[in-house]
Amino acid sequence: MVTELGTKADPRTDRISVNGRALPTVTDLHYILLYKPVGVVTTLSDPEGRTTVRDLLTDVRARVFPVGRLDFHSAGLLLLTNDGELAQRLTHPRYGIAKTYRVKVRGTPDEAVLQRLRTGVRIEGGLTAPATVRVIEARDKKAWLEIVVREGRKREIRQMCEQVGLSVEKLVRIQLGPLHLGKLAPGAHRALTFREITALRTAVGL
Repeated sequence: MVTELGTKADPRTDRISVNGRALPTVTDLHYILLYKPVGVVTTLSDPEGRTTVRDLLTDVRARVFPVGRLDFHSAGLLLLTNDGELAQRLTHPRYGIAKTYRVKVRGTPDEAVLQRLRTGVRIEGGLTAPATVRVIEARDKKAWLEIVVREGRKREIRQMCEQVGLSVEKLVRIQLGPLHLGKLAPGAHRALTFREITALRTAVGL
């Protein structure tokens, strides 16, 4: 039992448990953060022969699966793992994990438009849940928005913008819960740190 702050543990050799529950070992479970580029499908195979996210993981031998999805024309943070319990909780609406996007739109939204996005608009499947929306930059009849949602509905951000008269030109997911895209380049990937894994599992009550 750890009783002193700052005590260090090595997840490769130490058995670590929180409140009596053992954390999975890093040798069994794998967690990959990928910057999905535009034009890549969020699947492990594609009947049309398009590039898949699995094709980008040439040095990853473990069979990992995408958590949620980004559509063909969207880019950004994608988590792949074989930790099924974590993946299920990250995508379940019950846990309300925040997903943060940077969105370039055609048009300059006024406060009324922003408020509609914040309070909810009707898209396929019903009214969207409240979202956090702010303008990062606006010029030349275009704007960059930061939009934070806690749902995982298909094409949700694009549909939200379309419903208020904004055409999406670029969409990049930059954050999933406590996990940040950081300075990773499009198409690149890396393994999550033990701290990041712990933060993700803590965020969903594991």
